Amino acid sequence: MKKLLVVFAAGIMFSSLSHAAEPQKTDDEKTLYAVGVNMARSISVFNLTPKEFEMVLQGLNDTQAAKKPDFDVASYNIKIQELARARRKALGDKQAEAGKEFLAKAAKEKGAIKTLSGIVYIPVTEGKGEPPKAADTVKVNYQGTLIDGKEFDSTYKRGKPLEFRLDNVIKCWTEGLQKMKPGGKAKLVCPADLAYGDKGAGELILPGATLNFDVELLEVKRAPSIPTKAVVPPASPAPKPATKTTK
Repeated sequence: MKKLLVVFAAGIMFSSLSHAAEPQKTDDEKTLYAVGVNMARSISVFNLTPKEFEMVLQGLNDTQAAKKPDFDVASYNIKIQELARARRKALGDKQAEAGKEFLAKAAKEKGAIKTLSGIVYIPVTEGKGEPPKAADTVKVNYQGTLIDGKEFDSTYKRGKPLEFRLDNVIKCWTEGLQKMKPGGKAKLVCPADLAYGDKGAGELILPGATLNFDVELLEVKRAPSIPTKAVVPPASPAPKPATKTTK
């Protein structure tokens, strides 16, 4: 909670300073500006109105002026968390509705396949060989974006493909990549219930978010096959020796 409060205050501080007339010139100034940008992003979940923003600024200014609040601020820590969750959910609900429209539009694209589960699979480049199975390990490059085009992850930017067992990722990937062949490229549009659901993930992926992935299947490492143990029927019991009859 202390971390949340520090980040919250720092983000608002950045917002108040971002209106300064002088642009950032030195590396130190640009570094501090970048810190402010990151801090501000971390509180974007509150989605503050102008009036709410002024209230937050008042709290920041009073604290800087060593003015003691007339109530116990610490007792509101839980309420801060509750407000963050409520605002995040509200943003997610709004995005979820837009996601349905995005899925419907994607399903009408040329070559698009909508699966029974709701995934929209759009092949881009056909690969060669056998598609992976759920137990296989795959190596991929990908870019993940929200429906508004905002990128939330990219192996291309990190400069290193990702390798994982296919049944250890979101359901959309487990199902979708089994339609691809090594060397192939495809677009996956994932409904929320096959991605991160009502919880979301990280700062950008809100609850109920529909996700868009451009995926390149680089390699498939087959799971070792488990040999079937031959079942040997039990040997028939040896016949009992004949009893010799004495006359």
